[in-house]
Amino acid sequence: MTSYISHTTVDSLNAYELSEWWKPVLGYVDVDGDPNLPGHVECMILDPVTGHQILFLQVPDAKTPLKNRVHFDLRPREVNRDEEVARLLEYGATQVADHRGIHGPGSGWVILADPEGNECCILRSDAELTAQEQ
Repeated sequence: MTSYISHTTVDSLNAYELSEWWKPVLGYVDVDGDPNLPGHVECMILDPVTGHQILFLQVPDAKTPLKNRVHFDLRPREVNRDEEVARLLEYGATQVADHRGIHGPGSGWVILADPEGNECCILRSDAELTAQEQ
């Protein structure tokens, strides 16, 4: 017997605002028949391609300064890593750490945080990985 992951849950101070911030970052949408609205304490978003869902759950506690135990690793679909980092910084993310080049030219990742301080890593795109292998 096994289990499967139903969805990923992210605790947040404002479930609606954080779900709205992440939707365009990931290309996710509201679940059909269950739109997220201001004041909702549970906001689910859905990847229209894979079906993966993320639930933003409103909780009273802010993120603590301890290291995240779970975070998203994002691989850009249409642009390279540096272009995606620039896009997300312009969109309101903050840079936490820069590990570009950590294992030589063209390697590494950048750690960003969303408006509530939840961290994510921006990895190299599939095209960048393919180019490096050649």
